[in-house]
Amino acid sequence: MRNPYSSIKSFWEVFLRECHRMTSRPIYFYCIIVAPLFSLFFFTSLMDDGLPHDLPVGVVDQDRSALSRNVIRTFDAMDQSRVEAVYGNFTEARLAVQRGDIYSFLFIPANFSHDVQSFRQPTLTYYTNYAMMVPGSLTFKDMKRLTELVSAAATRSQLRAKGVPEDVMMAQLQPIVIESHATFNPSLNYSIYLTNTLIPGLLMLLISLMTVYAVGSEVKYNTARYWLERSNHSIMLGLTAKLLPYTLAFTIIGLFCDFYLYGVLHYPCNGGLLPTAFLTLCMVLSAQALGLIFFSLIPTLRMALSLCCLWGVLAFSVSGFSFPKMAMNGPVQALTNLFPLRHYYLIYASQTLDGNSMVYSFESYAALFVFMLVPFLLMIRLKRNIIHSYYVP
Repeated sequence: MRNPYSSIKSFWEVFLRECHRMTSRPIYFYCIIVAPLFSLFFFTSLMDDGLPHDLPVGVVDQDRSALSRNVIRTFDAMDQSRVEAVYGNFTEARLAVQRGDIYSFLFIPANFSHDVQSFRQPTLTYYTNYAMMVPGSLTFKDMKRLTELVSAAATRSQLRAKGVPEDVMMAQLQPIVIESHATFNPSLNYSIYLTNTLIPGLLMLLISLMTVYAVGSEVKYNTARYWLERSNHSIMLGLTAKLLPYTLAFTIIGLFCDFYLYGVLHYPCNGGLLPTAFLTLCMVLSAQALGLIFFSLIPTLRMALSLCCLWGVLAFSVSGFSFPKMAMNGPVQALTNLFPLRHYYLIYASQTLDGNSMVYSFESYAALFVFMLVPFLLMIRLKRNIIHSYYVP
């Protein structure tokens, strides 16, 4: 039976040894402080306006009438679009899209004004480059709204000329009034749901990488046996003391990110600060557990690091914040449960954005706790790998 005093002494020796390792090599400073903070300020400043504004678009005006010029001015006044140039023909506008000068262009045919005044049915055509999804979607929305406004204005002028009363006119122009309410993100701010998932995703990737590197470096520098000896040959005590400095450091960085997002930038935090802080702690621990799982299964440092990178990058695609899970194939939907970022995103959407109680995210919290428990089942294998593995460059 181990002496409790000896175990406490061993714990602090390993803990201080790891703190010294963290402060003696620049890679730790970069991965723990520089990379997370750079990503935080980069993404928040990149999308500080919430939505892209003044996206360059073009117009091909073959009518050159007062009405077509009014259409162009209305198009240019829209929030997401800015008329970059008026082209003389379709070919010039198409080449501008291919060069990347504009994202979309509106084609106004000849005799457009005459057809409107003659009660004919003119056609406004718009071409959008959907190879770039976000600007293509936003400019398409502006052009669609523009054509609806132009059509309604033309119809209103015709009805007014016929002496139709205003209330009857509006009922014909818009038979059904639709009210749209964007709950929990009324400003449709892209940064609110993108940044709050991109930053934790990058942080989880760095945490898992640093966990693998912290354990694998003992094998790389042939200090694994010395580490275990200092830990009284207890892999549990050795891992706890070794990873605790990283847990504290990354938790502080995560809490600073929460403070900056919710306290400085005033992103919605409807679930409260304490549940959000608890979620940050769960994120750090589950990411560390994932790194231990990878190194337990593949005790080669470079292969475990490569697997962490692969898993971390795939998490952005399958977590569901950019592409809904229900639209994925069946096997991929099942695979999403193996990514802690997926469960973090579900908790964030329900707890932080919607303001629901933590009880409603019980399944996602349970999944994160499962990730934390799996390394305990692999402790014997991990200890054997640490003692008997050799570094392969």
